[in-house]
Amino acid sequence: MSPEEKIEALGLKLPPALPPRANYVSYRRVGDLLFLAGHGPRLPDNTYRLGKIISEEDIPRAYADSQLTALNMLATLKDAVGELSRIEAIVRIIGMVNADPTFTLHPKIIDGCSNLLVDVLGDAGRHARAAVGVSSLPNGMTVEIEAIVQISAA
Repeated sequence: MSPEEKIEALGLKLPPALPPRANYVSYRRVGDLLFLAGHGPRLPDNTYRLGKIISEEDIPRAYADSQLTALNMLATLKDAVGELSRIEAIVRIIGMVNADPTFTLHPKIIDGCSNLLVDVLGDAGRHARAAVGVSSLPNGMTVEIEAIVQISAA
């Protein structure tokens, strides 16, 4: 089953890859590595899911936002390489959570991204990662995640 078929089997839909909203590129290829710019829980209408994570009660919503961010990342990867089956490995992700200073469960939120990448890509989706809390994120979004991805030759 292709990664795209796995997304559908999970009851999800790969969104369109949206262009950046500022002066940067969505990805940069260097050899067999793709460096993805930070992605957030961006909706098809070009808005973001917003908010600060304050307590454990916010985890399910933020987990879903992290999962949506992973879908947006996969959309950018598909746009960059044509087929998600060209992904050899998600090498590393850096997940940032817009969190209150007293909130410390950042990994539970970034698991939304990590779990989806593994569900869709199998072992190629397993990655090293950082999950940190920050005082704010662009546009007030709940999470921002960037990645380094190894791809196969065309």
